[in-house]
Amino acid sequence: MANHGKKYVESKKQVDSSKLYTIAEAIELLKKTMYTKFVPTVEIAINTFANPKYNDQMIRSTTILPHGTGKTKKIAVFVSEDKAAEAKKAGADIAGTEGLLNDIKAGKFEFDILITTPDHIRDLATVAKQLGPKGLMPSPKAGTVVQNIAQAVEEIKKGKIEFKLDKTGNIHAPVGKGSFDAKQLEENIASFIKAVEESKPTGVKGKLIKKIVISASMGPGIQIAC
Repeated sequence: MANHGKKYVESKKQVDSSKLYTIAEAIELLKKTMYTKFVPTVEIAINTFANPKYNDQMIRSTTILPHGTGKTKKIAVFVSEDKAAEAKKAGADIAGTEGLLNDIKAGKFEFDILITTPDHIRDLATVAKQLGPKGLMPSPKAGTVVQNIAQAVEEIKKGKIEFKLDKTGNIHAPVGKGSFDAKQLEENIASFIKAVEESKPTGVKGKLIKKIVISASMGPGIQIAC
């Protein structure tokens, strides 16, 4: 069993682990139990009835949170030099081909997301082993292999995030910051839950979501009714 500090223990005392809170109640409690000196990230963990061992029960999709995650992501776009300016105009932090490819080969990953087009994805095969382990290899399912680069960049800047089922049947994602007001967090959380429900795979019969918990960085989990 993990050892927790005094602040966590005191925060945990305020949470009734046997209670299923409404989203609004959970957010109010989450605000009371935050104790870090830095602004914490608010995260959601959804336990599902999906079994990741079966292809027809896998979940991987994207959604745009109404108020973003509160974190500015650095976007790199692997695109021909003649389209690099367009990508940067849309909000990309890095854009190009040769220079970007050389940086990746050298182990320089000065970006959080890498986007490319269908006709350029093959050119990234040479650095797939470097990108893959870091979760940076572009993928159509992740919305990072697209025809419309400008639109993809703008959507990510607005708060588009990827979510997927892990090996234990859970989905984890950031849904805001502790500095967000209650309404912003409530709308983000409700929007994310809806997106997960809408991504229910055909192989899952009956209910998809088993349990939902939200928490702030280093804080106790608060269970939401689902």
